[in-house]
Amino acid sequence: MKVENPVAYRFILQDELYLLDKDKAMYAHAAPQPIIETQPVNFNYLGGNKKNFLLVVHYTAFEFINDSHLIALQNIFKRMELDMDDVAILNRANYSDASFEHLTGFFSPRKLLLLGTDALPAGIETLTLNKLVVLNSCSTLFSFSFDEMMDNNDNKKAFWEQLKQL
Repeated sequence: MKVENPVAYRFILQDELYLLDKDKAMYAHAAPQPIIETQPVNFNYLGGNKKNFLLVVHYTAFEFINDSHLIALQNIFKRMELDMDDVAILNRANYSDASFEHLTGFFSPRKLLLLGTDALPAGIETLTLNKLVVLNSCSTLFSFSFDEMMDNNDNKKAFWEQLKQL
């Protein structure tokens, strides 16, 4: 049997093989293969995520969310009998490469609220504005950003009607 690469012998023969001195030199200079470890995805978010309710926003000038928008959001949560410990608010501006799979893998959301087009993660299906859908057993609502809602009562009303069903 002729084998071009001596390393292949270990797959063919079940017994141990020993190299001759002249063959050892060929393997002495072989560089070990680097071990590539994948770092787990980790997100910095606001809230406690106790009820697996993920809210994704997009604010380039803030760490999490604009203060006035946070106050409005907390008032909405009160009407839904939720508080900040129940939800997780993630600013997607800080994680532009985070995919839908990364978010669902880390947060395990049962409810997902995406506020604004910029908040949509990569790899998510095309969503219809203010239409509740189920993605990977997660109730998902894509709606207006707070900037689009703050001065527009029609947008607020459309958002609230769908949010009540989430």
